Amino acid sequence: MAPGPKVDEFVPFPVKEQFPGIDYCITSPPPWHEAMLLGFQHYLVMLGTTVIISTILVPLMGGGNEEKARVIQTFLFVAGINTLLQVFFGTRLPTVMGGSFTYLLPTISIILSRRYAFIIDPHERFEYTMRAIQGALIAASFFQIVIGFFGLWRIFIRFLSPLAAVPIVILSALGLFYIGFPELAKCVEVGLPALVLLVLFTQYIPHMITSRKVIFDRYAVIIVVAIVWLYAYILTLAGAYKDRPPQTQYSCRTDRSGLIGGSPWIRVPYPFQWGRPIFFAGDAFAMMAASFASLIESTGTLIAVSRFASATFVPPSIFSRGIGWQGIALLLDGMFGTANGSAPSVENAGLLALTRVGSRRVIKISAGFMLFFSVLGKFGAVLASIPLSIVAALYCILFAYAASAGLGFLQFCNLNSLRNKFILGFSLFMGLSIPQYFREYELVAGYGPVHTRSRAFNDIVNVIFSSPATVAAIIAYSLDNSHLYWQSSVRRDSGWHWWDKFRSFRTDTRSEEFYALPYNLSKYFPSL
Repeated sequence: MAPGPKVDEFVPFPVKEQFPGIDYCITSPPPWHEAMLLGFQHYLVMLGTTVIISTILVPLMGGGNEEKARVIQTFLFVAGINTLLQVFFGTRLPTVMGGSFTYLLPTISIILSRRYAFIIDPHERFEYTMRAIQGALIAASFFQIVIGFFGLWRIFIRFLSPLAAVPIVILSALGLFYIGFPELAKCVEVGLPALVLLVLFTQYIPHMITSRKVIFDRYAVIIVVAIVWLYAYILTLAGAYKDRPPQTQYSCRTDRSGLIGGSPWIRVPYPFQWGRPIFFAGDAFAMMAASFASLIESTGTLIAVSRFASATFVPPSIFSRGIGWQGIALLLDGMFGTANGSAPSVENAGLLALTRVGSRRVIKISAGFMLFFSVLGKFGAVLASIPLSIVAALYCILFAYAASAGLGFLQFCNLNSLRNKFILGFSLFMGLSIPQYFREYELVAGYGPVHTRSRAFNDIVNVIFSSPATVAAIIAYSLDNSHLYWQSSVRRDSGWHWWDKFRSFRTDTRSEEFYALPYNLSKYFPSL
């Protein structure tokens, strides 16, 4: 019998198929009082993205504070429905469905279309552009529905290795760097204290105060938002922004959102509330390109969610089903008129890691808060008036957590392989470099690098190559499945053997078996 390693001898860290250190995994719900607070925390995090997207789009469409409040209410209402559909019938992962920045480019292209230039009345223009966006979203939803429910996305996942998954997951979060500190810096006196306090409450104070450790790290978002929001309110009352530029006042003051005055006390959103959708082929194809890019980003986010929920690798059939239900979510967005498409929330995936709670119960409660505050408009508007610099501070932490899930898959790969190093480095670099080129070109020229007479073709190319995760996925996936793919040693270096046992494993929609712990997997895989 070979002697074991010495006590002081270095032993490599063991590979973990399931992420350790999670207090409540996907099938172990926390107590109800904790779940309520955690669900409210998830609601606060997704609310920030909803407000940011609506603040960008509604003024461009010609809407005022009243229209913005109604769009946010509709957004929250549909997000609550979509979250419940994804948790109950989709991947059944603890996934919050919220707005996606990927849909901004084709949506803004529709808004700025010359076909609406003749409309003088702002409200009429708002309704016309909203109806055109609805038509494009409804048409684009069938792309994801077909890709998902017909099992086409299952084929893509079957050829996805841990090596190719790393840049997809990382850039699904890091690709949103431009709404992190740049947004925080618009009101640095509010955003920076929020960022510093969040680091202190999550990383330092829990190790200093052991008796109440869970309170400080698990509910840090609620505590920090309350403290800094009160601080910003005091600054507003003291007149600190009285003579500041309008942009600074809008970013810092707590009374400039206009949502409280524009929101009704009670209102239930309903389908086609803005009128009959308008369909244009060019708008539909551009929105389909955005749904393709969102599909890639959603895959990266779902992989991160499964990791932080302490689940094993999600089988291809489950992924495909989740994408199909994401298409249903996009269809509901178009029917209700949210002006934006839905996708798994990256920031909420990061919140799973921050709280160490990956339970579905928490996400269901969060969906309940979305529905509740969307109907009771005034109450929801109060929370939606949180300064956006505080939201950006949360992004700096939560996006970092979500990106770290991708780094975790490197443990399955051979990092001493130059082939692997090239695929990782090249896909990550080009995934950041190409979208940055498209973004800078558009800022200078006012349009993307692809500028032909066909606006739809321009939007399709610009949307796809402006998405960091999509660019990285195309490069990493293509290289990994073409360069020396047939060699067994190369496949092993890419980590294929870790996920092979899950690729043909299927489960029923209501089955809990897939999310079971390793000792339950032995009934399917005796080698475990």
